[in-house]
Amino acid sequence: MADDAVLASLRRMGLVKVGEPVRLSPLTGGVSSDIHLVEAPGRRFCIKRALARLKVAAVWEAPLGRNAAEAAWMREVGFWLPHAVPRILGEDVDLGLFAMEFLPPERNPVWKAELLAQRVDTAFAARVGHDLGVIHARSARDPAIASHFANDGTFVPIRIEPYLLATGKAHPDLASRLEAIAQTTLANKRALVHGDVSPKNILCGVDGPVFLDAECACHGDPAFDVAFCLNHLMLKGARRGVAREAYRDAFEALVEAYRPSIDWEPASEFEARAAALLPALFLARVDGKSPVEYLAGEDEREVVRRFAVPLVTRPPADLLSIANAWTCP
Repeated sequence: MADDAVLASLRRMGLVKVGEPVRLSPLTGGVSSDIHLVEAPGRRFCIKRALARLKVAAVWEAPLGRNAAEAAWMREVGFWLPHAVPRILGEDVDLGLFAMEFLPPERNPVWKAELLAQRVDTAFAARVGHDLGVIHARSARDPAIASHFANDGTFVPIRIEPYLLATGKAHPDLASRLEAIAQTTLANKRALVHGDVSPKNILCGVDGPVFLDAECACHGDPAFDVAFCLNHLMLKGARRGVAREAYRDAFEALVEAYRPSIDWEPASEFEARAAALLPALFLARVDGKSPVEYLAGEDEREVVRRFAVPLVTRPPADLLSIANAWTCP
């Protein structure tokens, strides 16, 4: 990242000056981008640059234009919920790079770390559900979203293929069902979708949730965002020796806070799609291209499989039925 092209880009954006000392330090994060903290006299900010090939064991490639989609998602959401996204400071589309506000981790812990430490705050989960509902509802009423975020060319290779279709290859008896779920997801274009609403991409900000990593942003099915996030609450409870009840309570708090926002379609239809997606995504995080790292034991992964497989075939019509069944198997 610390090459002449990046420094020249930062100068063009007016973020650093010629001749001043600039330090770039890599930050930990996801598997799809390089993220660096930039430190110059009197200021700190982040830059993010997409990778053509993701940092996972399986071959997983994605279009570089997703950086522009992420910056656009953050700008859009910033109009509705300024507290929910970092400010975009500059963008270089040709270089596939943008700069954003740096939020100090001591004041903005990552929600994933909190959940893994079993610090489960149901009120915060409710805020996530509420804010996600606002984003979906506001965008569903904006006719320009469909053309501005026509990004299936990114969403399919970075979400549909590695999670749903790749899992079908690991479970051939479920392949047709997973393909059907994928097609339903792609056919229901209702709102502005983040595409990676995972606790690793949500900061516990001083004013509420801060959403990061919207590389998969597209005009799509909001049920995907909800199921994707709820899936992670269930996965945290799949660890040995962890009480599932706390994560189930956070699951319910998120769902109940989200529901009042659903005005773009009947809530029952939305929830049925989310309930079909959820067990498929649950299975994908042990047998897809991006298994979660904290389920290290085969016994933990097998518990997920035994729970998910029957529900992929015959999902319930509502989300809380899944949460309750997972808590009291």
